[in-house]
Amino acid sequence: MCVVTVYQGGQVLSEEIKKEIQGAYRRFLESRQLKPRLGQKQMIAEVAKVLGAILEDEKSHRLGEQHVSVIEAGTGTGKTIGYLLAVLPIAKAKGKKVVLSTATVALQEQLLNKDLPEVAEHAGLSFSFGLAKGRGRYFCISKAEQHLDAHGATGQQALYEDELSLRLDSDTVEFYKSLLNEFASGRWDGDRDNLARDISDQDWTPLTSDHLQCTNRRCSNFSACSFFKARKDLDQAECVIANHDIVLADLALGGGAILPDPAETIYIFDEGHHLSDKASGHFSFNLRLKSTERWLQGTVKQLDKMLEQTGNPQLLCDYVQQQRKPAEDLQFVVNNWAELIRPMLMDDSFKRPKERFRYTGGVVPDEVKQFGLQVEHLAARMAAKMEMVLDLLKESLDGEGGIDRQAAEIWYPRVGMMVARLQNITGLGRSMGHPDAENSTPTARWLSLVETAQGYDFECSTAPVSAAEMLRMNLWQHCYAAVVTSATLTALGRFDRLLADLGLPAETSCFSLSSPFDHYNAAELYVPPMKVEANDAELHTQAVADYLNAELKTDSGTLVLFSSWRQMRSVLASLDEKLNNRVLSQGDFSKNEILKRHKTEIDEGRGSVIFGLASFTEGVDLPGDYLTEVIITKIPFSVPDDPVDATMAEWIEQHGGNPFMEWSVPMASVRLTQAAGRLLRTEQDRGRIVLLDRRVVTRRYGRQLLDSLPPFRRNIS
Repeated sequence: MCVVTVYQGGQVLSEEIKKEIQGAYRRFLESRQLKPRLGQKQMIAEVAKVLGAILEDEKSHRLGEQHVSVIEAGTGTGKTIGYLLAVLPIAKAKGKKVVLSTATVALQEQLLNKDLPEVAEHAGLSFSFGLAKGRGRYFCISKAEQHLDAHGATGQQALYEDELSLRLDSDTVEFYKSLLNEFASGRWDGDRDNLARDISDQDWTPLTSDHLQCTNRRCSNFSACSFFKARKDLDQAECVIANHDIVLADLALGGGAILPDPAETIYIFDEGHHLSDKASGHFSFNLRLKSTERWLQGTVKQLDKMLEQTGNPQLLCDYVQQQRKPAEDLQFVVNNWAELIRPMLMDDSFKRPKERFRYTGGVVPDEVKQFGLQVEHLAARMAAKMEMVLDLLKESLDGEGGIDRQAAEIWYPRVGMMVARLQNITGLGRSMGHPDAENSTPTARWLSLVETAQGYDFECSTAPVSAAEMLRMNLWQHCYAAVVTSATLTALGRFDRLLADLGLPAETSCFSLSSPFDHYNAAELYVPPMKVEANDAELHTQAVADYLNAELKTDSGTLVLFSSWRQMRSVLASLDEKLNNRVLSQGDFSKNEILKRHKTEIDEGRGSVIFGLASFTEGVDLPGDYLTEVIITKIPFSVPDDPVDATMAEWIEQHGGNPFMEWSVPMASVRLTQAAGRLLRTEQDRGRIVLLDRRVVTRRYGRQLLDSLPPFRRNIS
């Protein structure tokens, strides 16, 4: 039995809470007729130790900074039940909410439909829980009605030349009508995930809203809104299932806007190794220059149309008039910026256009900074005035703005979309125009050539190489407590890389729970003899194809993992026909469909082979006969020309480090461990991992990579 006795920072977990946790674990095991797992007991103890040691003031606010627990828990440790049985009683006793954040839909569904109900039923804990989703997962009645009304009135009305328009074909019109009917009849609750039929993003996106487009209680359909119904239920939940994106979006809005107040929340970040990348993505910007120029022209036309449809009220006319000059100036600046970029990507001396140009170290020349500053200034001016338009429309929805309510309701979401785009343009301009703070990690900045229906476009992009400071300022400083967990958090057996990426102090409580699996007897790691090394892409691809043609089994479950589309497609084209016909390849079907077909083939006694890329190294649970061999074609190093990784490598080198050993190898170690982790999902699983990359034998870092893997039985030729 797990007994938690904690003395840390002068605090001790109360006997009452200890008994509640111990009793919950005992009841869970007895009810499920299970035996205690060492990993689960250790997980419960470690989480309880950190949470129980948090000091509070008289208002129950956290004091001190020792409030985050980082736990790597290998497959089979039962970590989900472990952290739930520790956190839920403590949160209840302290009057805190729990936000359980994941990186994948699969884990969300598992928590919602399996783990939390099992804990509630078998552990005897009383708590309420619900699933938090963004507005983008819910049907907006008003948007659907507006699209259908516009189609009926004008037939071919479009918001913007370069964006999804209101032009609807007859099939789409009928489809939108059917969705409205299903929702109105109560057969469907408005949640995209509960639709009986598949719907493409292209068809779904026009039917959703966001915080800038939504009029909330002012909407005529508010009482029937599926999003706010779900939000109302969620407000009562003691445990909220979310994902990393929603948590980060909530923090960007100041915290407590979508989810509970961070200061009153204990966060559990499962699949925590994704948190840093997700956070970096929230501070990334991109801007297509020619497309933006066309959008600005269309925006002015749309504003004129708004004036016409609202009766030209004087105040609205003034706001729109104040938009014309900055819009014209911004078009001029964006066009000149595109002409500056053109020769960098499409110079006549090139045999073919360059796909990408990266600014070394993320440092842009002064003329680019000037363009960035001008774009930031003009777009911010437009956004500020557009927000005033938005406020006037909002007042009119309350009957006080002097604009017809129906017209205001139509134009509010459209203007909200304009504000959102202008905010993105402002962000890109700011990121390009201002240098990074001294001694901080850099921002990667690069240009890309994009082919569109209107011809080539020039895309400017920026992304921070590390979100550590953002997470420190917005998450760790404000939350009551947090648990970060995953099966793969260490790199080369150390937590240093993770702590640096997440902005956590070196003294953060870190603990590694080994998997209970007997890796040595359950699986073999085989590195076959090969005449070429993987850094020779062309020869290695041919060697992989030769190996698979000779050794690939088609009578069992196999997963072949590639590091690039190019190699996967080349190998697929080189396979013997009899093998090719047994392959389910990523790109031909959705991931879920591939897994479904694969299981069906195995269930019916036939073999099946999956060809996949990085996304198949996670969220793939194929126990037993569904997977008996994993073939990893290459050590999963980052793509050499990835702008973010390349910029980080330069920064490390400038500070006297070795980017390959300090950045590339640790990251490859994490990915390699994740890939190998697909094989053993239960204690009964058996199989083989094949690594078609001799660098683990011939290079000095190879031993580090091998030793960071679970202790499989090794067969290295």
